[in-house]
Amino acid sequence: MNSELIAAFDYYEREKGIKREILTEAVTNALRSAYIKRFGQPHELRIDLNAKGGDIRVFVMCKVVERVIDDNLETTLAKARVMKPDAKIDDMAEIEVPPNSFGRIAAQTARQAISQRVRQAEKEMLFDEFKDRAGEIVTGTVRRFERSDVIIDLGKFEAVMPHNERVVTEEYNIGDRLRAYVVAVENGPGGPKIVLSRKHQNFVRRLFEMEVAEISDRTVEIRGLAREAGYRTKVAVHSANDKVDPVGACVGMRGQRVKNIVRELNNEKVDIIRWYPEPREMVLEALKPAKIKSVTLVPERKTVIVRVDEDQLSLAIGKRGQNARLTAKLTGWEINIEKDESAAQVFDNKVQQATAQLAIQLGITDAEANLLVKNGMGEIDALLDADPQEVAEATGLDLEKATAILASARQTHDKNLTPAG
Repeated sequence: MNSELIAAFDYYEREKGIKREILTEAVTNALRSAYIKRFGQPHELRIDLNAKGGDIRVFVMCKVVERVIDDNLETTLAKARVMKPDAKIDDMAEIEVPPNSFGRIAAQTARQAISQRVRQAEKEMLFDEFKDRAGEIVTGTVRRFERSDVIIDLGKFEAVMPHNERVVTEEYNIGDRLRAYVVAVENGPGGPKIVLSRKHQNFVRRLFEMEVAEISDRTVEIRGLAREAGYRTKVAVHSANDKVDPVGACVGMRGQRVKNIVRELNNEKVDIIRWYPEPREMVLEALKPAKIKSVTLVPERKTVIVRVDEDQLSLAIGKRGQNARLTAKLTGWEINIEKDESAAQVFDNKVQQATAQLAIQLGITDAEANLLVKNGMGEIDALLDADPQEVAEATGLDLEKATAILASARQTHDKNLTPAG
């Protein structure tokens, strides 16, 4: 077994980088277990393994007795005095056990121990090599699927992208090359477990750091990031250098930088906006391109009430509410988007005023005057050239009433032209 041990130690130390001391300890522990399994638990057991020569010596502590009953626990005075010349009856003495007494078992056990410890040591080395890479982006190949989890080959390692870290709009096939964000590296009982994600918002953050030199050198900072993976991401950027346009730096010449990121995200929309410290300005910026009429902050509820014209409402809210939700995530304020009623209110007031004035001028009811106003006949001059049939059809009034209104309009007009005498 000596030559086999030395060859094994040399190979694993040279090819695998596993220290000889680790292998020696593994074999020693395995031989200890094999001895106990073969002979039972002694008072004390010591195994000396020469890591260079491969020699193995096994020693057990036995009680010195006149008549041996249990070889595992007792020894004769003569055997005891080989190791301990002054030994006496009832003393405890260390006795060497001949290797051939459990040689075959020892050899088999040593081989198994080396194999197991090598596997364990390799896993520990892999973990040590990868443990500091959490938060990085790695590239791998889709190897297989376990239920809905994706197993990705990273070369020396296998990583898992759990179902909840996948992007719902993406489909993966065996052999696909993927880039993903390392969420965690855990050293479990089965070896290192590397958890990947393409859904995590920091995946986008790292892509920007890799693509935009100004972010990697901290000339430009990402101050806020909100993402609905597969659909849309908003990134708020800022630069302390007034000469640097943070948005332009991220977009790149002819949009090349952001195009590369969007391509990696499988055409997920990416909005790059300028960061502002004031919530009001930040909300206005984040909701672009929608045109905002007014922004009202309610600090006690950390709520922002945004009012827009009716034709801007769907644009401000976004598809399935994404624009409003991402703005809320980005700013940390609840966003309530409402239709601006002020313009409609002004219009209604004008209609009411015109109705009241026309009713007085013509001596008709407010309801009749309102029908005329709503049909573009809210002024006396507009009625002078009108035809009774035309007025009746437009307002729904009968012909007789329409004729009377027109006559009253002519009378009022003529009266206004007569000088006061």
